[in-house]
Formats: sequence, structure tokens, C-alpha cells
Amino acid sequence: MIKYSHISFPLAVFIFLALVALWLDQISRPYESVNGKFFHNPDYIIEGVSGIRTDHVQAVRKNFSAQTLSHYFEENTTRMQHIDFKNLAENKPTFRIQADTAEIKDKGKNIYLRENITAVRGIENEKNKITLTTDFLHLIPDESMVLTDRFVTITKPGSEVSAVGMELNNQTGILQLLSSVKAINFKPSSKK
Repeated sequence: MIKYSHISFPLAVFIFLALVALWLDQISRPYESVNGKFFHNPDYIIEGVSGIRTDHVQAVRKNFSAQTLSHYFEENTTRMQHIDFKNLAENKPTFRIQADTAEIKDKGKNIYLRENITAVRGIENEKNKITLTTDFLHLIPDESMVLTDRFVTITKPGSEVSAVGMELNNQTGILQLLSSVKAINFKPSSKK
């Protein structure tokens, strides 16, 4: 006499469908790597995004734009590509920052800018215009802090300062350059 294991046909179909569902779930949500970190596919992507925020009490206007904005729900992270931020305030110099990528975490408590960062205080041909360039900045808006451990260059008409590492407290206006500080003053050219 031959004995067969008794697995009913409906049970076999149910197990098969459950395995297919698990497999589809895994392949439909692959991870992608960005700057060495892994993210699920985004919840949503917006292309060509821009916005304006106005504070009439403090007479401040903030404009921003990004080529793409992607939100990752599971990491509570927003990533933007090719960002441009401009801050206009009454009786203060214009401030503009551009970067290839921005990552906003913790509901805006930490902002990480990466690659080809240029921050400009002032406008073109203004004698007090200051330009900062680097490839990484960590912004902490609640504390008005800007930090980096990377190479930075700060230029002003007639001078250039470079360093590795920087801490800027925007409330006190104190800028600390952390190491390898070099400064160059340019002499104005005298034409005879």
C-alpha cells in the first residue's frame, strides 16, 4: 500500500499565493542607494517645484526652487535636486544658497546640503558681497547654526579665506574656521 501526504489542493494554492504576494512585495519596493545610504522608492516625486514664504511682521520673504523633490515616508526624509534658496529681508543683505542636493530630516530640524554649494550674501558688484563655496553643509535652523567638516572657501572683494571645517552661529554672527586656515589679500591694481 502507498501512503500519500494529505495536503489539500486549496491549502497548496493558498500557500503558493502567499509566497507570490511576499515575493511581489519585495520586488515592488527595492532599495536605492544615495550617497552610500539606502532608501526605499519615494512616496512621491515633484518636478519643477518652487515656493514663496512671506513673514509680513518681520518683512522677510523666502523663495526656493528645486528641479525635483522626493519624499521618503519610512525615513521621514525629503530629498531635493538642484536647489536654489533666496532670503530677502528688509534692511539686510540678500542671501542666496545653491546646491546640487539637499536632504531634509526631522521635519526640517536638520538640513544637509551636498555637492557644488555656493552661498552668497549680497548682490553682484556690491563691495560687501561675500561668497562661500564647499561640498557639504549641515544646517540646524532652530539653533541658527551652519556646520561643515569639509574644505570651505570664503571670498570677498579683495580677499579670500580657505579652511577645513567651519562653524557659523547666525544669531551671534560668530564664524569659526577650524583648521588649515589660509588667507589671501589682493592688492587693488593701480593703472598708470
